[in-house]
Amino acid sequence: MNAFLHTLTDNWDIFSRGFVNTIKLFLVSGVCALILGTLLGAARVSPVPALRGIGTGYVSVVRNTPLTLVFAFLVFAAPKVGLETDFQTAAYIALTVYTAAFVCETLRSGINTVPVGQAEAARAIGMTFAQVLTLIVLPQAFRTVVPPMISVLNAMLKNTTVAAGFSVVEAGAIQQYLSERSENQMFGLIWVTIGFLLLVGPLIGVQRWLERKWKVAR
Repeated sequence: MNAFLHTLTDNWDIFSRGFVNTIKLFLVSGVCALILGTLLGAARVSPVPALRGIGTGYVSVVRNTPLTLVFAFLVFAAPKVGLETDFQTAAYIALTVYTAAFVCETLRSGINTVPVGQAEAARAIGMTFAQVLTLIVLPQAFRTVVPPMISVLNAMLKNTTVAAGFSVVEAGAIQQYLSERSENQMFGLIWVTIGFLLLVGPLIGVQRWLERKWKVAR
């Protein structure tokens, strides 16, 4: 038991640095993915064919591309065409670009649950597409997709570990540092698992809070 605890306390500098950066990756990329995913979702239901085509093309390509390839493109290929970024920024962009495709499709499923008659009634009184979308459709869509949207963000949290393979120091890289210090690998993995469980807890709490709040508002 002492050896198990010492794996954490003796290497607290590694664990704290790794998980702090994991939280930064999650928060920054999560917010950006929600914004980009919402814009893509709006494009997918837009009356403009070109916008629908752009949204559909983006989702089809990115959603079917492994996240590792998105990272590899930004880290190795993008600099060849003059788009140089540091590893941390590349991680933000890769996680945002990849997760936005799933946010878009999750939100679109919520948009489809809103009765068409509401949008038609709004247009009949002179509201524009943007007004119908932002004032009537999206608020209801977000309420509908709380559980699957939290699942998308939960998956993104775990996907941050892919950044460890591209020189980003986060929770997924802790194991490598422990190996260099000849620490017990099994204990290290258990502590990393516990760390992720602690990070997922607040997400579940937010989901339940939103479900209770918006259940009353419906």
